[in-house]
Amino acid sequence: MSWLESFILGLVQGLTEFLPISSSAHLRLTAAFAGWHDPGAAFTAITQIGTEAAVLIYFRKDIARILSAWSGSLFGKVPRSDHDAQMGWLVIVGSIPIGVLGITLKDQIEGPFRDLRLIATTLIVMGIVLGIADRLAARDEEGGKHRAVRDRKSLRELGVKDGLIFGICQAMALIPGVSRSGATISGGLLMGYTREAAARYSFLLAIPAVLASGAYELKDAGEGHVSWGPTIFATIIAFVVGYAVIAWFMKFITTKSFMPFVYYRVLLGIVLFVLVGMGALSPHAGESGG
Repeated sequence: MSWLESFILGLVQGLTEFLPISSSAHLRLTAAFAGWHDPGAAFTAITQIGTEAAVLIYFRKDIARILSAWSGSLFGKVPRSDHDAQMGWLVIVGSIPIGVLGITLKDQIEGPFRDLRLIATTLIVMGIVLGIADRLAARDEEGGKHRAVRDRKSLRELGVKDGLIFGICQAMALIPGVSRSGATISGGLLMGYTREAAARYSFLLAIPAVLASGAYELKDAGEGHVSWGPTIFATIIAFVVGYAVIAWFMKFITTKSFMPFVYYRVLLGIVLFVLVGMGALSPHAGESGG
């Protein structure tokens, strides 16, 4: 992998990780369209450490408060009914599905799941799901001629059942094209949470999963055509760009709809199907070197 490739892929990772459009799919597609080798699941997992570092810094006050309350609850210094202490446990509970499936489906994640036809399918299907969830949220928030405005749930109403459902939604993102934030935010909206609450828990829930995945894949970082230097460089680029994107996204969702992302996902999926169907792009483009 050249330094130019690592720069562009790091840029793509930072731009797409927090948006509901799938960073893993865009890394895969960028390599395929450019005629490069597929960077692979290991490269993707490690560069995600960069964007997760941005989450750690952006939500540092929330994370410090949750960790303090959670650790205090272990020794009886903080009541287990404390909201922040409960959030600590809920992040652990929500991380279980992706941990189990990530290990169980490792071979599929690094192989069949990277087929461009599957990516096109997940882009479209999950785009439609996000659109439905967004419209339901908008209907509750705006009301209508024959509908009253309906209050949506905050994170203070999050329990073990909903936390586990969030976790199952996150685990779906093991398939490129689903999108970690897209799946968890969609699940949250369908369960009646506000956009801000769904997005905030989505980002917090991703921290242990992404850091564990990146650490697990470190052993494979220097294999194949991807070396340590370009991987670290891409991770740094992803961190810088990712921090700017998360700051923008958290402001965006307070007043805007997710529909632009829905249209983008569906259009990209259709274009991808057309290109593969016409033979202009192989569904396994770049995989030989990945």
